[in-house]
Amino acid sequence: MPGKLLNKRGGLWGLFFLLLYNSPLPCQATFSQAKEVVYRIKEGLPWETFIGAIGVDLKLDLTVDPPYLFSLPQKTSSEEYVTLNSSTGEFFTSPKEIDRETLCPHYLEGQPCVLSLDVFVLPQQYFQLVKVKIIIEDVNDNRPKFPVDEIFISVPENTQINTRFAVEQSAVDPDLGSFGVQTYWLVNDFGVFTLDVEENDGGELTPFLIVTDALDRETQAEYITDIIAEDGGTPPLLGAATLKILIMDVNDNCPKFRETHINVTLHGNTTKGVLLARLHAFDPDLGDNAQISYAYSDRVPRDTRSLFHLDRITGAIKLARNIDTSTALFYKLTVLANGPGCIPAVATVTVRVIQIATGPPALIPRYIAPEKDGVLTIKESEPVFSPIAFFTVKNIDINQKVECFLEGNGPFKLGPYQLLKHEFLLETSEPLDYEKERNYDLIVVAKNNQGVVIKTFLKVEVLDENDNAPVFRQSLVEVSIEENNPPNVYLAQLQATDQDSGNRGEVMYLLGGDAPGVFAVDHASGVLTVTTSLDREEKETYRFIVRAVDKGTPRMESIATVVVTVQDRNDNSPRFINKDFTFFVPENFPGYGEIGVLSVMDPDAGENGWVALSILNGSDVFMIDTGRGTLRAKTTLDREQQGTYLLWVEAVDGGDPVQSCVAMVTVLLLDVNDNPPIVLFPQSNQSYMLVLPNTLPGTSITEVYAVDKDTGMNAVIAYSIIKRKGGESGSFAIDPETGNITLKRELSGRGLYSLLVKVSDHGQPEPLYSTVMVNFFVNETVSNESYILSLLTREAEIEIEERPWYIGQVREGPERHGLFPCKSALIALSVTCLSLFIAVAALTSYICCQRRKKHKKRSEMEIPLNMKNESMQVMNRKLRQISNI
Repeated sequence: MPGKLLNKRGGLWGLFFLLLYNSPLPCQATFSQAKEVVYRIKEGLPWETFIGAIGVDLKLDLTVDPPYLFSLPQKTSSEEYVTLNSSTGEFFTSPKEIDRETLCPHYLEGQPCVLSLDVFVLPQQYFQLVKVKIIIEDVNDNRPKFPVDEIFISVPENTQINTRFAVEQSAVDPDLGSFGVQTYWLVNDFGVFTLDVEENDGGELTPFLIVTDALDRETQAEYITDIIAEDGGTPPLLGAATLKILIMDVNDNCPKFRETHINVTLHGNTTKGVLLARLHAFDPDLGDNAQISYAYSDRVPRDTRSLFHLDRITGAIKLARNIDTSTALFYKLTVLANGPGCIPAVATVTVRVIQIATGPPALIPRYIAPEKDGVLTIKESEPVFSPIAFFTVKNIDINQKVECFLEGNGPFKLGPYQLLKHEFLLETSEPLDYEKERNYDLIVVAKNNQGVVIKTFLKVEVLDENDNAPVFRQSLVEVSIEENNPPNVYLAQLQATDQDSGNRGEVMYLLGGDAPGVFAVDHASGVLTVTTSLDREEKETYRFIVRAVDKGTPRMESIATVVVTVQDRNDNSPRFINKDFTFFVPENFPGYGEIGVLSVMDPDAGENGWVALSILNGSDVFMIDTGRGTLRAKTTLDREQQGTYLLWVEAVDGGDPVQSCVAMVTVLLLDVNDNPPIVLFPQSNQSYMLVLPNTLPGTSITEVYAVDKDTGMNAVIAYSIIKRKGGESGSFAIDPETGNITLKRELSGRGLYSLLVKVSDHGQPEPLYSTVMVNFFVNETVSNESYILSLLTREAEIEIEERPWYIGQVREGPERHGLFPCKSALIALSVTCLSLFIAVAALTSYICCQRRKKHKKRSEMEIPLNMKNESMQVMNRKLRQISNI
């Protein structure tokens, strides 16, 4: 490679690429060809600066499962400058700063400074070998620097104007191109000097001191100023040195080289002491002025001077020691020919070193599978063609053919990696089975055409994988338990087995996420327990999952379904939906009609939840349906006989022992307007009273008194005069509320006055009424009673009075349009009925009293049907409120 400097690693890669493109491959591999990725970065980038992403640049699908892995197989000096993200394949700068001048100190301009890396793309099913080149681009980070702080130049005093003197100690700038030294200038030229810059064939700039005016050593023998070197950066960086110009007397001829450029090529195994080149310089002068001595320029590094010995007298250059091809492959030697009082002549010797194979061939392994102490481990689950190791044959001549093969039995094969010479890949050829074979001893053999054999011993250990999940003996476990169990009761023992070995075969039992918190399972034994008492009425069946999990990585598991059935016990008594029930029933409700429904429930199941209803008291009047809980009356109920009934209903379940509860039922009979008012006074239509003729208007004469067995508005009575006989219209008035009859006008004559009074209630839907005849005999005395009676029995017309007050408010029932004859039979019948009514009332009162006494003597389990006084008072208040409504 003319014109380029290569370090050792760069040379190796160059050699590999040369071999790849010039030598046939002995066999083909199953992997795709190696890829090369090139990145360019500036030197001096800060830590963790992004360089590039292999996965993206290779257009890999990073979402696949299993994911891609990227690794650097060997730690090289190049890897000190970069870090690789194993998941994304992204390169970043490392904490160690990249300095192009340190990394590639001997590279020439135009030759790239390259970091070369090998990257493995894993896992095995995605394996690729990627060649990565990172080209380090130069930045202006170095100032020009002169090799010495003081530069001495001797100038003969007879020097002609425009004579040029080379400044050999020119500044060095490690940066390349425009960032290198671009110009020189003097701080003070004293009016007799100036600087010019010349560029040689190698692109190096040399400053020349030009005399611009005559010199006189006797006037001034020395000039001291600063020489400034400036690079091409923005802004430019400067370097300075002290320039001392000595004015001397000189000869008029100086040494000159016959050849100013000499190229030397030698092999890396060249022996010490070999003559590489001989420089020839001549000086036409004679004597001491023609003496020539050879020396290296100050630009030549010290280690290079020690490697190549220069004879000061003869100009011969010999190899002083063996060449280390890992340091440099290119050297530039600047040689000066010095004569007395002369400007040194300059010649350049370029030495190129050809690297050759040294020592015996070597087989270098690079492991892809995990390796420790020479033992590679691979999982039994790895697919076929999984790469295990990479082998490189070193120290082999370019034209030599190498055969690499595998000795030993096993599901493995070794073949060359495509497009790369002397690179071989070891991979699996068949599936691995830990249970069949756990260890393999392999021998990798490399043999060249000269019969040189290299062997590398390799041991492969197959790792057991957690490829078996635990298996339950029963996938469905059904358990029954009675409710109200004590805590921590044993339910069942779950059993699962795992065929894997070691901790991968150890089974741990866990409850599934759907398992209620009342259950627990022992992680080791699989014993299932219930931690608290269960209530069937709360929940009858529990269905949840139990997991059997092994301890391998990744963990594997299986599940079993557990069904726990809670069996019922008679631990709940029946419950009425209400503590007490109240039913409002209109009187005269037909017998066996539905009064109401008593809802009762028992959360127990089966016979324990079957409920029978019975009435503890009043069963002679009421009955109840056990199935539906319907309360019925056996006969028609009459509120006037009894308005309120208190019943005690018992609910009994069918469990053992029997559970029961009692509820109080109140039946309130709502009044129906089924009773017309009963006139108690006057006692009959033939009754009469004596009214004096001189009675003054406004005098209360008598009153009509009536009662109604109904309640509420059905019992509110209104009085009105609907017909009259005798007297003038409006002579009498009756109070509609009290029935009080008042004289409104003076009586005009003596005799019999009759008023037909209507007594009506306010019942709905139609008021009921009664009528009574009120008779007045106007006279001072009753002298002839038989005459009055004859008048009462005589039929006569009664004139209709004016419209009473209640018309339009109270509907009138059927009216009698004529006076009934007051016969003796009717009077006797009325008296008899009244007497019978009084007798029935007395008998009823007596029977009630006797029943009350009997109820008091009954046992405590019997509950009286009639209410106590306080209850009656409360009930009467309720009835009055209902009546008001």
